[in-house]
Amino acid sequence: MVLDDLETPALVLDKQRLVVNTAAMTQRMKYLGVGLRPHLKTAKSVDVARMALDGNFGGVTVSTLAEAVYFLDHGIRDITYAVCIVPTKLDAAAALSERGADLKLITDNPEAARAIAEHAESHQVLVEIDCGEHRTGVAPDSNALLAIADTINRSERSRIVGVLTHAGHSYLCRNREEMEAVADDERLAAVTAVERLKSAGHDCSVVSVGSTPTATFAKSLAGVSEARPGVYVFMDLFQAGIGVCSRSDIALTVLASVIAHRPEVNELILDAGGLALSKDRSTQALGEDCGYGLVCDVITAEPISGLVVAGVHQEHGQVTAPSPIPFERLPVGTKVRVMPNHACMTAAAHDTYNVIDGGIDIVATWDRCHGW
Repeated sequence: MVLDDLETPALVLDKQRLVVNTAAMTQRMKYLGVGLRPHLKTAKSVDVARMALDGNFGGVTVSTLAEAVYFLDHGIRDITYAVCIVPTKLDAAAALSERGADLKLITDNPEAARAIAEHAESHQVLVEIDCGEHRTGVAPDSNALLAIADTINRSERSRIVGVLTHAGHSYLCRNREEMEAVADDERLAAVTAVERLKSAGHDCSVVSVGSTPTATFAKSLAGVSEARPGVYVFMDLFQAGIGVCSRSDIALTVLASVIAHRPEVNELILDAGGLALSKDRSTQALGEDCGYGLVCDVITAEPISGLVVAGVHQEHGQVTAPSPIPFERLPVGTKVRVMPNHACMTAAAHDTYNVIDGGIDIVATWDRCHGW
């Protein structure tokens, strides 16, 4: 079976590029002297996880308890659930631990800390630190940091095991120097917080940071125990746009078919729309706006004549170009591949990866988990 045999839209994963991306991050973390705990919210696949974990200590990061269940079902035990826990999910978390998961939870909230401390089962907890993104987390110098830790460690069952932070604002950076600076802020916030906890008598072994840009450009991760990048396994047009990778590193594309021509407005239509591609427009903020994705040759995955998915409906992608579209090269029924802006969001609507290995032959089909 080859790419042209697939019904469209379909998610295509180039294993050759995946191997390069995962190996490069593994070597990068070894160079920096920290453990790599890949964030699998991007891949949601045990087959990708096994490649990302190769040569590493075996821990993973997830964003949903459904992901935690899925990876535990596939034999991966060391799991950090990197979304602030709510009390109603503590029973589900405890059930995972009872099944053998080495599960770490996070919180930045005193009420949640009390619920954890009062819960009938034991939990390992990381205090989330805000290193500048201002989404969730407490400041490293805040009173809340010590109050949360004190509340949990007064419990007879649960305990604080460290801190976790995420420099999501690294996505606002536009050059290496800016990403290096954010990476150092991220490291400093985590290290400062854990030093305060240790000085207050809390035994903390985990100092966790993470984002693909900061993991790629950090000059030092001194004092850090692990990093949690995620999108690096696939890369995407946004990562290429801010200089984290090149377009030739992008391992994920969406196979689509040309379904209509509109030469009077220099437009053609694909059967991949907002659901298949996502509505992420992150590259709009960069020097080159890639619309909802770049249209590429089905064999080479090279962009075609400036073709951009400029608009989407649920199942339609409207493709335009700054110069006349070569309609004769792209008759109705032609297959193309679309490079995504944000690989995590694009992959989310698809059930499986159609895996190629640098060519057009489908060498495997890998599943993905869904839900929360």
